[in-house]
Amino acid sequence: MSVRHRYGASGPARRIRQRGAAAVEFALVTSLLFTLLFGIMEMSRVLFYWNTATEATRLGARLAVVCNKDAAAIKSRMADMLGILSSGNIDIAYLPSGCDINSCRSVTVSITGLNVSTFIPFIPLNLDMPSFSTTLPRESMDSVNPDCS
Repeated sequence: MSVRHRYGASGPARRIRQRGAAAVEFALVTSLLFTLLFGIMEMSRVLFYWNTATEATRLGARLAVVCNKDAAAIKSRMADMLGILSSGNIDIAYLPSGCDINSCRSVTVSITGLNVSTFIPFIPLNLDMPSFSTTLPRESMDSVNPDCS
C-alpha cells in the first residue's frame, strides 16, 4: 500500500510531474543572466564611445590650433577615431568670430547629435550622447604640420 503525500502523489508519480521543472527554471534563469550579460557589455560599449568622443574632441582641438583654419583633415581625423562620427556632428569654431590666422585667439571643437543603439535582447535602447567640447588657445595655425593634410 502506497502512502500518499499530504500535497499529492509521492514517490515515482511525484518525480514524473517534476521532471521538466528544472529545465524550465534553468531556461528562465539563463535568459535573465544572458540579458544581464549583454546589458553589461552594451553599457561598456556606450562608455567606450563616450570616452572616444571626448578624446576625438581633444584631438580635433589640438589639430585645429596648429592647422589651417577649417582644414578638412581635422574632421577626417576625428571621424577616423570614432566610427559613428560624421562630419555633420563636428563643429569647429574660431574665436572671435570671423577671425583670420593672425587674429584668432582660441578654437572650440564640439561634437553634437551622437546616437548609440544598443543590442540588449528584449530591451532596445537608443541613447543620445551629450555634447562634447574642447577649447584651446591659438598656436601657429599654419599647415606646415604633417598632420594637417
